[in-house]
Amino acid sequence: MTTTPAKPPELRDFYENPAVPVASGTPRSRRQARMLAEALGPASPGRTRTILDIGCGDGTAAATAAPFLPGHRIVGIDWSQDALRRARTRIPYAVRGELTGGGLPFRSGAADAVLFSEVIEHLVDPDAALDEIRRVLRPGGHLMLSTPNLAAWYNRALLLAGVQPVFSEVSLRAIHGRPGREVVGHLRLYTARALREFVAASGFEVVRLAGAPFHGVPRPLRPLDRLACARPSLASILLLHARRA
Repeated sequence: MTTTPAKPPELRDFYENPAVPVASGTPRSRRQARMLAEALGPASPGRTRTILDIGCGDGTAAATAAPFLPGHRIVGIDWSQDALRRARTRIPYAVRGELTGGGLPFRSGAADAVLFSEVIEHLVDPDAALDEIRRVLRPGGHLMLSTPNLAAWYNRALLLAGVQPVFSEVSLRAIHGRPGREVVGHLRLYTARALREFVAASGFEVVRLAGAPFHGVPRPLRPLDRLACARPSLASILLLHARRA
């Protein structure tokens, strides 16, 4: 009797696993929300803006941002059904969508702003993702993107010591060669310079690049991590504000 070999797990299966983290720390979410609130201005009759939180995960980032954006409508989007179930307990609107081939369920130019928090580092095809984001944004619409910084201050020291940088992963099964225990599926990492150039080449005008701390930094080192935010190229997390050209 022969048996069919078990199908190896795919990347989609990895992200549908409830044990895989789908939220990051709130300091980044708050900083990003403040940047977006400053860009959009207050809501008023006839000035309610539509904000898409693409890759909303469990809805934590959108729920954290909502108090800074009163009167504006935030819609969470994710392709993971497990993440959407959790998101709907935190935010009023959460729908399924994908970032390739017109997979976002919105007409062109429908959104005033897009939150793209800790997503781009997970993508096989980030070029197609920014093309789709550009499609759904109105001309002049805002993109608020955050992603881990490959050149964070501690990663520079780790590389000099021959240690795999934090945020980088060589396997979906376990952590190898670097500090940390959680496997989160990072495929691509950016420096501040690379992120600026990539976003600009995708049809956006970069307005501002800021830094944010990382919740996973050991407590004794957190003051240093907060200080590094003053120089985004050294910060743990990169916060980029761009506008659709």
